[in-house]
Amino acid sequence: MGSPRALLRWTRVEPLGAPRPLMLSDFSTHLKAAADATQSCLATAMRPFGDLPIAQGMRHAVTGGKGLRGFLVIESARLMGAPEQEAVYAGAAVEALHAYSLVHDDLPCMDDDDLRRGQPTVHKKWDEATAVLVGDALQTLAFELLARPASCLGAQRQLDLITGLAKASGAEGMVLGQAQDMAAETSAVPLTLTEIAHLQNNKTGALIEWSATAGAVMMGADPALLRRYAQSLGLAFQIADDILDVEGTIDVVGKATGKDSASGKATFVSLLGLEGAKLRAQDLVDEACVALDDFGDRANILKAAARFVVSRDL
Repeated sequence: MGSPRALLRWTRVEPLGAPRPLMLSDFSTHLKAAADATQSCLATAMRPFGDLPIAQGMRHAVTGGKGLRGFLVIESARLMGAPEQEAVYAGAAVEALHAYSLVHDDLPCMDDDDLRRGQPTVHKKWDEATAVLVGDALQTLAFELLARPASCLGAQRQLDLITGLAKASGAEGMVLGQAQDMAAETSAVPLTLTEIAHLQNNKTGALIEWSATAGAVMMGADPALLRRYAQSLGLAFQIADDILDVEGTIDVVGKATGKDSASGKATFVSLLGLEGAKLRAQDLVDEACVALDDFGDRANILKAAARFVVSRDL
């Protein structure tokens, strides 16, 4: 898969512990650098796959988006002093797994979407069978990236990352949340606010939590503060998604909007109202930032990420 050092694309900043005021450009620089690093890692990992439709579909699926989950891995690793090359591989792994979930989520038997990140979904650009296989291949690639023999983490910490990602993405996490979401669409009784929060903590939040705590896992450190941050961040992220479904446009969001209200689906917006949802999202962002206070100025970039999720346009 190439030298890990060759995959690093972020700009170095002051050593951990050097306080300085947060600038908006800092966050943008870190976000883009993380996306560049994870995309480079994925491109290198997929190079041996050639140019068959499956490989083309995999590359199509991981292209675009802001790479927030990979960024959270890399930034949590920076915060905890974890090896940079390990952060890039773990960030690429979660981006591959997230892309798989989107490919399958877009299928006609699931959410039935034609657009993703402003481009045709995999099943529209190729076909449904290819999309299923592309998703399968991206999922397994994620664990291959984490399990590579060249890791310097040691077997136990490597295993902890792999086990954690499996749980976050499987029947105790993301897949469970997707099943709950599908069941809710056919239920005669709309979900309550508590039930929606539980569903989204599984469907969206579990992968975000794995990403934001990865740095602590790499170092064998207590992930409690990062977990608190991630739980608030994940819920704020989903509320922002619900708001975008109401206020966003296809040109800006890159996918169909207005689907939730058209289907009568219970969301944070339908239950809290648009302004109520915005206030709740902001409260969650504040909670996420408070969770990182013990890290001081070293956590400023992660705090900026929390503010970003409620102001993003996709």
